[in-house]
Amino acid sequence: MTGSGLKQKVARLRQAYAPHEQRPLEGYLKAMGTYAAVTGSLVGLVRATRRPVPERPSAGDVVLLCVATHKLSRLLSKDAITSPLRAPFTRYDHPIGSGEVMEQVRDEGSPTRHAFGELVSCPFCLAVWVATGLTGGLVLAPRLTRLVATALTAVAASDFLQMGYAVAQRAAEGGHRE
Repeated sequence: MTGSGLKQKVARLRQAYAPHEQRPLEGYLKAMGTYAAVTGSLVGLVRATRRPVPERPSAGDVVLLCVATHKLSRLLSKDAITSPLRAPFTRYDHPIGSGEVMEQVRDEGSPTRHAFGELVSCPFCLAVWVATGLTGGLVLAPRLTRLVATALTAVAASDFLQMGYAVAQRAAEGGHRE
C-alpha cells in the first residue's frame, strides 16, 4: 500500500470513528509507534548488555517505582517549570495550584502535534512512558534508577506533607477567628 493510500485509509477510519469530532488517529499511531520503538530499543539494549532481568521485581522496587512514576509524570505534564517542554504542543490556560498549570492541546497543525500535546499534558498518559523508562533503568542501571526514584519519591512525600500542612494551618487559623 502506498503512503497516500494509507493516509486515505486512516482518513476514512478517522471519519468513521469520530464523525463529529476531530480525533488525531494518525498522531496516535505515530505516538504508539514511537513508544514501541523506545520499548524495543530498551529490550535490545538489555539483551546487548546481557543484563539479568529479574524473575520478579521486589515489592520495595515496585512501590518505589509507583511513587516515582506518579511524581515524574506530574512534574513533566503539569509543573509550571516544565511548561517550556510542553509549549510546542500545548497552550497555557490557567494555574491549578501547587505550582501546576492547566494547558490546552494545540489543535492547529498536525495530528501528530495534537496527539503529542495530549500525551505530554496528561499525567495518566505519560505515566506509561515514565514507568517503562524507570523499569528499563531498573534493569540497566539499578543503583542509579533507585537513587533517582528515591529522590522523586521524597519529593512526592514532601508534596503531600506540604498540602497536609496547608490544610492544618487553615484549620488552625479558622479556629482562632471564632
